[in-house]
Amino acid sequence: MSSGSVRFKKAGVYSAALLASTMLSGVAYAQAQSGQNTALEEVVVTAQKRSENLQDVPVSIQALGGEKLDQLQISAFADYVQYLPSVSFTSSGPGFGQVYMRGVASGGDGNHSGSLPSVGVYLDEQPVTTIQGALDIHVYDVARVEALAGPQGTLYGASSQAGTLRIITNKPSTAGFSAGVDVELNKVAHGDSGHALEGFVNVPLSDKIAVRLVGWDVRDGGYIDNVAGTRTYTRGDTNPANDFTINNRARVREDYNSVYTQGGRAALRVELDDNWVVTPQVMGQVQKSNGSFSYDPKLGDLKVKRFYPESAKDKWYQAAMTIEGQVANLDVTYAGSYLKRKTETNSDYTDYSFFYDQVGYGFYWTDNAGNLVNPSQFIQGQDDYKKESHEIRIASPQDQKLRFVVGGFYQKQTHDIFQNYRIPDIGSSISVPGYTGTIWLTKQQRVDRDKAVFGQAEYDITDKLMLTTGIRFFKAHNTLVGFYGYGTGYGSTGERACFKAAVVPGSPCTNLDKGVKESGNSPKVTLTYKLDDDRLVYATYSKGFRPGGINRRSTLAPYRADYLKNYEAGWKTTWLNNSFRWNGAVFMEDWQNFQFSILGANGLTEIKNANQARIKGIESDITWVPVQGLTINAGAAYTDAQLTANYCGFTDAAGNPVTTCASPQAPDGTSLPVTPKFKANLTARYDFSFGEWDSYVQGSVVGQSSTWTDLRLSDRSTLGQQKGWQTFDLSGGMDKDGLSIGFYMKNVFDKRASLDRNAQCAISVCGAQYYIAPNQPRTIGVKLGKAF
Repeated sequence: MSSGSVRFKKAGVYSAALLASTMLSGVAYAQAQSGQNTALEEVVVTAQKRSENLQDVPVSIQALGGEKLDQLQISAFADYVQYLPSVSFTSSGPGFGQVYMRGVASGGDGNHSGSLPSVGVYLDEQPVTTIQGALDIHVYDVARVEALAGPQGTLYGASSQAGTLRIITNKPSTAGFSAGVDVELNKVAHGDSGHALEGFVNVPLSDKIAVRLVGWDVRDGGYIDNVAGTRTYTRGDTNPANDFTINNRARVREDYNSVYTQGGRAALRVELDDNWVVTPQVMGQVQKSNGSFSYDPKLGDLKVKRFYPESAKDKWYQAAMTIEGQVANLDVTYAGSYLKRKTETNSDYTDYSFFYDQVGYGFYWTDNAGNLVNPSQFIQGQDDYKKESHEIRIASPQDQKLRFVVGGFYQKQTHDIFQNYRIPDIGSSISVPGYTGTIWLTKQQRVDRDKAVFGQAEYDITDKLMLTTGIRFFKAHNTLVGFYGYGTGYGSTGERACFKAAVVPGSPCTNLDKGVKESGNSPKVTLTYKLDDDRLVYATYSKGFRPGGINRRSTLAPYRADYLKNYEAGWKTTWLNNSFRWNGAVFMEDWQNFQFSILGANGLTEIKNANQARIKGIESDITWVPVQGLTINAGAAYTDAQLTANYCGFTDAAGNPVTTCASPQAPDGTSLPVTPKFKANLTARYDFSFGEWDSYVQGSVVGQSSTWTDLRLSDRSTLGQQKGWQTFDLSGGMDKDGLSIGFYMKNVFDKRASLDRNAQCAISVCGAQYYIAPNQPRTIGVKLGKAF
């Protein structure tokens, strides 16, 4: 795959040829090496709410086990997502990543008043998906990461419309004492140094009780510089005395986007008797980041010019409990959790005040005496999430011809929103009441509720043919209440639009109070044919959903649920005495009336249903052990996602998207944003003995084709297309008697990938000033570990 823009048709042909040639040569070579000890290890997953061999599950799953996570130097969300070909993401910094699967992406998600994510994220048995995005859980002492592609609504619910990511932690064990500690030092090219201190201990307290404690302290060095600069606001008249110039001398810093992450996990295993086990767990993390994680291409590589403090603090904890047992011959499982997350952000907003306020309307903000003041803005934000979930399910014995799992689910997420847009010197008559120096305030409470009952059954029609059917019936109720807008001294929105006293504490009054209720079902049918003990094929029809919600701009109608229909055929195969594994799937998905978020007037997010899209693709992965000690892993996905109707940008009175218009914002056939047509990775690892040391060397390459960041053609012409990219990682190390020494080099050739492009307000207004979110520059590190 070449660097830069990749022609989509060629990328598809070349990728298919590459996979085919790799597999055929692998078969021939493995046959020549038969007789050697090259068997693959069994991979156990819990995708269908029970432990199974990956090769027996008729679902498209990519799994990264704990050992593989360590080998790939994976420690954060952005690290493991790049090794999952069916997964794509955007990110504005740690803790603010949006994840997508199989091209089901329209862009614009992740805003606090936006639509729910289309991919569910689970920590063990409990959902941890929030509006803001996936928790950036530090990956240490993790058993595996599972990526389930395609709608998983039958077993996983509303936020698993396009797929599910599951992070499975290591559990306490009564088998014996174990512990480990790891220390790491690293240096980022063009940037600062970092470190990591991690450790765990597993202690059996008796033959029935064990505890596991895990902790980490990590610093990631910064690599983006805030450089000196000025910005001049003009009154719009011919008198330069009325101009106002600001500078950022006090904010100039090198490597100012550093990140500090501290957290821990405590889990207990209590075996009540031979049938019942209780596993309570508490996990928490505090992540503090400084600066911006995007740079201004006009200023040069990894440089930005910001005038106000920028920082984020993401603090969360989750208390969870799983109870597993048997009643008669039925397996009973309860999984419940309570998640509390609080994010505090400080953001520069001078682009908005310059391009929107000054250019659009003229510089005019005044103090109490009527004097012109510094018109530049910054934002102080706070988002408080509280999320509880409960699931109980009953499963029949797995050795029967007819097997089933049935259950019920309840989830409630409360989101307290506080966004304070500041111009500190404006007069009290302009300020929002109770917030002197605040030009705009958002103070709202959003509540998303989800109830469901579900069931899935498997029936062995013959020894080789199995039928799986499932359905989930759901009810969703989403509400949004509170205040948004200006004070009485400006504009027609805000306080002037209030219709009753304050409902949300801290708001001056209430100008928004709406809710929407929906119900429906998501079915699934799968036929699985087992060719022999090592090979199976399957065909699936499934349906995913995402609830609708309320637009913050109260004059807009609520947006409705969108649905994804999935038609899929896949295979799970093992060859050559279990030395070669080849899995894959082909799929076609119809995305109906999909929710599309844009930044409208005043920078307010607007969500509308936006017609239809069709997504076609193929995904495949192989694992091959050609000779003892050498392991090759490869994965690739080809995704063709495009509109099948015009996007005109507006709906009719009933909220239905309009498809007939003179100048559609995105015509039929336009490719969906975010997801590349081709994404692939290849890892080769060689394990060998060096004296008394067990040693290894490893190389990995990850790459993808070009992408767009927005659906609309006008925005694409401003932001441009993100070029395709490839990065290469190298690592090596040795281990003896529990002592390990290793080194790694990520992004060896220091390639700069564009992960996202963004502006502070609508592209039509602020698009002249956009920013690029890059991957991390070349990073070199050494690690020292000791296992006990």
